[in-house]
Amino acid sequence: MIKSVKHIIAVASGKGGVGKSTIAINLALALNNLGHETGLLDADIYGPSQHKMLGVSEDTQPEQKDGKYISPILVHGIKAMSIGFLSGQGVPMIWRGPMAGSALTQMLEQTVWGELDYLVVDMPPGTGDIQLTLSQKVALSGAVIVTTPQDIALLDAQKGIEMFLKVDVPILGLVENMSVHVCAECGHREHIFGSDGGQKLSSDYNIRTLASLPLDRSIREKSDSGRPIVVSLPDSEAALCFDVAAKAIVETLQLKEDRDDFPEIKILED
Repeated sequence: MIKSVKHIIAVASGKGGVGKSTIAINLALALNNLGHETGLLDADIYGPSQHKMLGVSEDTQPEQKDGKYISPILVHGIKAMSIGFLSGQGVPMIWRGPMAGSALTQMLEQTVWGELDYLVVDMPPGTGDIQLTLSQKVALSGAVIVTTPQDIALLDAQKGIEMFLKVDVPILGLVENMSVHVCAECGHREHIFGSDGGQKLSSDYNIRTLASLPLDRSIREKSDSGRPIVVSLPDSEAALCFDVAAKAIVETLQLKEDRDDFPEIKILED
């Protein structure tokens, strides 16, 4: 079923708590707003959250087909699949690494995605079994790295970049989350987690900074309510940042396609 997906994009972070899942879901919705058929796979097997962020009711379960395949849940215009749809909310996944990798493979290969332009994969934090399984099982078009400006987060983001480079997955860009806090009362801007860390990391690896998102309460509130900010507040600063990031990803992949399609010219000697 993966053969019908044109581009698979991993959204990853070196550590938890940097807003990776929020970035993944809003990027998927922004790509859909650009007119692209888009899917979202929650690959965070141990801590799935996309079913909550999408506002899917607890009793919703994917439809089975022929006893082997499952249909994704259509919500906010995108096709979504998460282990949270199958296990129920609040149920812990107490699995060893190979079991988690097997579950990811099943969701990838046995979900009836249909024709998709983009499948955004919300990766678990870190550089472990799930990341390696995905890199080995499918041809990733690229990865988006999520970090905060904090030094510790940047160190872990660097590990994520290095991991993808080792398995020949191109880095499409970096999203710096919680870059600045803007006071809702007075408008004062304060860099709580430091400043320019994401830009420096991008510069060190010569990768693109896709977006610098503010520490905005509405982003969290809209995600918790099941109405991500790209859907609920499309004209907000944060939503516009996601739009810009999505356009940059599309442009980068289009340029790569154009280069790959360019005919090879050989000069023959007499």
